[in-house]
Amino acid sequence: MIDLYYWPTPNGWKITIALEEMGLPYRVVPVDIGRGAQHDAGFVRISPNRRMPAIIDDEPLGGGAPIDLFESAAILQYLADKSGQLLPKSGQARYEVLAWVAWQVAGLGPMAGQLHHFKDYAPTKIEYAIQRYSNEVNRLYGVLDARLEGREFLCGAYSIADIASYPWVLPEAHGQDLTHFPNLDRWYQTMRARPAVQKGRKVGVELARPMDDESKKVLFGQSAASVKAATKT
Repeated sequence: MIDLYYWPTPNGWKITIALEEMGLPYRVVPVDIGRGAQHDAGFVRISPNRRMPAIIDDEPLGGGAPIDLFESAAILQYLADKSGQLLPKSGQARYEVLAWVAWQVAGLGPMAGQLHHFKDYAPTKIEYAIQRYSNEVNRLYGVLDARLEGREFLCGAYSIADIASYPWVLPEAHGQDLTHFPNLDRWYQTMRARPAVQKGRKVGVELARPMDDESKKVLFGQSAASVKAATKT
């Protein structure tokens, strides 16, 4: 059994979708990030960056003692290797998939996250910041659209690269019109129609709640000093 430390966000959905696609048994351990559960000592031992998702697998690949992992990209690769699915075993095809996973975690996720912050959560609307990140998300949608020209999925066959990117394609939230990105639109509709994607996306839906002032303070008020203080508790 895999324990999944989770909250219903795009990064969390990557892992629930992957687990559902791979048919791996898992148990959800909620991490209420809006109330600071990511700073609890037990969770920090698994995820020193104080971010979910994270996993503990008590039947790890290769056997032996339970293994714990944090960071969605590492978890996706581990699950793919364990299940033998959605990631080629070697060669150019494998590294192509991993490159697109890296692209998502280095680009699409952070840029979309900054857009959400300045558009929806910042106490002062800074037009420059909103425009800066809107333009970058638009560019990244264009990168996806170009990549999907003539391809059903990002790397030809369905893979963890598609699972990594799909939860971060949120056209309405990002103010993007997918009719301007026909290849991306076709892929997006294909992804959302997959039963495992639908099931993974619904995991923990009952946990979601609107962002309140307390959550904003917890999520956006952290610094090196707060990390150090939490470590001492």
